[in-house]
Amino acid sequence: MRAAGIGAVLLAAGRSERFGSAKLHVLVPAGRHAGLSIAAASYRNLAGLLKDIVAVVRPGDDALATLLAAEGARIVVATNARDGMSSSLAAGVAALPDATGYLVALADMPWIAPATIERVAQALLDGASIVAPMHRGQRGHPVGFANAHRAALLALHGDEGARSILQAHRDEVTLIDVDDPGVLRDVDTPGDLNVS
Repeated sequence: MRAAGIGAVLLAAGRSERFGSAKLHVLVPAGRHAGLSIAAASYRNLAGLLKDIVAVVRPGDDALATLLAAEGARIVVATNARDGMSSSLAAGVAALPDATGYLVALADMPWIAPATIERVAQALLDGASIVAPMHRGQRGHPVGFANAHRAALLALHGDEGARSILQAHRDEVTLIDVDDPGVLRDVDTPGDLNVS
């Protein structure tokens, strides 16, 4: 499946402060992406399904930009990344002017199953306004937004991501039940890489 018209925004502009080093370069210890960097694994989860993927990095992170460009991502440097995740998200959406929808993924979530990403993208193609996977009663990632939310996404600022849009349009959110714990599992600290 190549979800025609849907662009993906891979958010990779964080500072890894809780991890203590450049976590997106750390290798995934096990699973289908074992031995790949966290960033490359997160990108590859999207790559087979979506044609237009932008990876948003912070200024000066040339090593990560090079790594993701080698995977095939189109790199967007978020000049105001230090303002928070929302600013990075807005920069990614701005780089996708022709998209009919946006799938927003986090570069520190390498365990999301491609089948989950495909279901989120398909829900957007089928007309959902906002869509997210849900595992065991918890909403996870990636989150999809129809183009109707473009102006609101571009206006985001601060460090809350798209939370304000999700709250303002909670009646329009389609939740997809998935048997995929990867939708909830990110890497914030070295302990998060422990294989359970």
